[in-house]
Amino acid sequence: MHHRAWHWIAMGAVLAALAVISLGTGVIHIPAGEVVSALQGSGDAATVSIIRNLRLPRIVLAALVGAGLGMSGSALQGTLRNGLAEPYLLGVSGGAAVGAVIAFAFNATNDGIIALAAFAGAGVAVLLALLVARAAGRAGRGDPRTLLMAGVVIGAFANAVIMIALANAPPNTIRGALWWMMGSVADSSWAALPWIAGFIALGAGLLIYWAREIDLLALGDEPAAALGVNVESSARRIYLLAALLAASTVAAAGLIGFVGLIVPHIVRAAGIRNHRPLIVGAGLVGAALVISADLAARTIRPPGELPLGAVTAVLGVPFFLAQLRKSA
Repeated sequence: MHHRAWHWIAMGAVLAALAVISLGTGVIHIPAGEVVSALQGSGDAATVSIIRNLRLPRIVLAALVGAGLGMSGSALQGTLRNGLAEPYLLGVSGGAAVGAVIAFAFNATNDGIIALAAFAGAGVAVLLALLVARAAGRAGRGDPRTLLMAGVVIGAFANAVIMIALANAPPNTIRGALWWMMGSVADSSWAALPWIAGFIALGAGLLIYWAREIDLLALGDEPAAALGVNVESSARRIYLLAALLAASTVAAAGLIGFVGLIVPHIVRAAGIRNHRPLIVGAGLVGAALVISADLAARTIRPPGELPLGAVTAVLGVPFFLAQLRKSA
């Protein structure tokens, strides 16, 4: 399929429609017309409060999380030349969770501190993944088996560190941390959104700026070097920016896997190959996917909620197995 201009219009329209549907869906159903009126500040006061103070921050956070994970996954897949690469499977999200849980266990309440701790954990995970790939030789960086092995090892290590950090924590802290690790945007608020929006905007802007380097890295190490790219430096930069995006989402909403795996494939199926539009498209599709997953998480078993990470895993695991079979 060749990329067409209407694909961008379709992505935007689907995202807007899902946002309106999600705003109107819940314990109290609100028709689409009243949703639009409430967004404008008119209509029933209770409806305006539900839409603008409860549901809208949640949907904005879901969109930011999806956009960050989608862009992170597209950058990793291009740089690693591997359609199975994504932050969750490579252990980057697990490393971010370690940093955030340690900060959480020490009673950190500032969102910025938790985000920085998550980024530090994600950075360590990236370094470990690079060490595993280097130990396997230069070809290991693009080998699905090597990358998956690295992700399994880093994920197991991250789980062990998290269990140690929570070993002597109070029961309430453990319950809160476990629910947060399963992924949720239920606790979103306007006060917490600016910092994640800032981190994601920074990471996305720099990835878009250096998207040409990802295009060249996707050709292979030797062709990229022949075209003037410092392969190691460029790859390391992209890894860290992808880690920044993943860490921001983990700090804000916990572990939400497989979004970064699925989304780039959807965008490439629309005929988008160059990484600058691919990253932008992954942001739009990722936002739509997580909004949809959150809508399912809170409507499948009302009035309770399913963990958001469980919903994305139900979608992602079959997709991962199908892609793994193709790459075998």
